[in-house]
Amino acid sequence: MAISSMTGFARCDGAWGGIAWTLEVKSVNGRNLDIKYRLPQGFEAAERLGRELSKARFARGQMNLTLSVSSAGAQAGVSLNREVLEVYLAASQTLVEEGKATTPSADGLLALRGVIETSAEDRTELDEAGEAALAADLATLFERLKAARDSEGRALETVLKGHLVTMAAAVERARSLADQQVEVIRERFTRRLDDMLPAEVKDGIGERIVQEAALLAGKADVREELDRLASHLEQAHTLIDAETAPGRKLDFLAQEFMREANTLCSKSAFIELTQTGLELKAVIDQFREQIQNVE
Repeated sequence: MAISSMTGFARCDGAWGGIAWTLEVKSVNGRNLDIKYRLPQGFEAAERLGRELSKARFARGQMNLTLSVSSAGAQAGVSLNREVLEVYLAASQTLVEEGKATTPSADGLLALRGVIETSAEDRTELDEAGEAALAADLATLFERLKAARDSEGRALETVLKGHLVTMAAAVERARSLADQQVEVIRERFTRRLDDMLPAEVKDGIGERIVQEAALLAGKADVREELDRLASHLEQAHTLIDAETAPGRKLDFLAQEFMREANTLCSKSAFIELTQTGLELKAVIDQFREQIQNVE
């Protein structure tokens, strides 16, 4: 089961009863499924239809859907509502005189609601057949968007799995270095004691020294963090391969990756292990950045 991206674009053209329309939808990252509609008057049903159709196909993503409508007879039925225009002109003139606005342009005025009217025979009202035609085109639109998101998701999956492979290699390097961690701490502890304490004093507290060295070594043991990282990596592969919309879970898992990597770096007693931990954190950052786009 391939993952899906949350970004994509789709377009669909359709017609019904002498009315032609164009549907466009753009999808970007979002925590939940959220669709904003731009619809002409008389086509409000598209929001209700789109809500039902989108929930069946998507789990997350912020979308902007635009419906543009044109009619073959629109030119013959267009008229200018001068009363409405005069109201807008009077209001704008007051603002211009007060220095709060510039003189409005003709195209700006004509774009205002109510200035341009269509004759009664050209007004569009969707009946049951019209809604069915619009619903069919909305379904086509969302299917095309889903195909676009799935296509990007396949490319994204390759990138994510590459990051997981890199992380796994870093974990294995850290595991080989972890075996040296205890010895490094023991030698460092012993050397400091030699510098600070006379031999006869050190001999007198030999057992306590051994206990203290063991305690320090235990605190610096990173094998538990490495085991958890390996487990998280396995879980990430499972989510990518088998989960329908794993974006949220992968994001949480990335936080756990970083938590363990931070602990690994803080416990590190020598430079090679620290460098490996920092490399691991860098890859985790890249992984987390990419999964922000996973549905």
